[in-house]
Amino acid sequence: MGVRLVVVDDHRLLAEALAAALQLRGHRVLAVGTPTGVAADLVVSRRPEACLLGVARPEDGAAFDAIRRIRRERPEVSVVVMGNVDHLAGVAAAFAAGAAGYVRQDERIEVVERALGRVRAGEAAVSPELLRASFDHLLRPAAEPDDEALRLLRLLTRREAEVLARIADGQDTQEIAEGMRIAPSTARTHVQRVLVKLGARTRLEAAAVAARTGLLEQVGRAAD
Repeated sequence: MGVRLVVVDDHRLLAEALAAALQLRGHRVLAVGTPTGVAADLVVSRRPEACLLGVARPEDGAAFDAIRRIRRERPEVSVVVMGNVDHLAGVAAAFAAGAAGYVRQDERIEVVERALGRVRAGEAAVSPELLRASFDHLLRPAAEPDDEALRLLRLLTRREAEVLARIADGQDTQEIAEGMRIAPSTARTHVQRVLVKLGARTRLEAAAVAARTGLLEQVGRAAD
């Protein structure tokens, strides 16, 4: 028996091709959409059994916002993601968001069809190897440059980066001034600029942001 589904992809032609191929195999495509941001609206309004979601950049943090909304508003609908498997963080993020299956973006239509049938039956649709690797990454992420840390680092001058490192070490304004051989008023100015650029209200909050994003490690590398 065919699956009632919506097909959404970042590329319109690919979404239409997938929909046509699945219809020829006896499935009922209720809607075709692009980009992936419209997936939740289509699922909420059309009430399919499954959603086939093609994602061009699964490593993008916002790529699976639609899945989160689907899980909140239509938890009975299973989502199968089609994407690359080069970024395990992206695969792990798809499952963390609530995806029921994940297949390669260049997978054969027969494999995609089987995945849809499995998630409709309440089963996971992903190869054991990919599932194991993605959850290993989720539980023990490899050390990779933090995009947020790099973005924040680019906002800081070299002096401000040094001030941030000293703030994280617990130094007060006088200690920062003495350590950098600058006037206390100059040190206060640097501290205020660091707080503004990090969106922090206090030194403690700035240090917390730096630690959470890995910015301190990036500052250390830049100083080497």
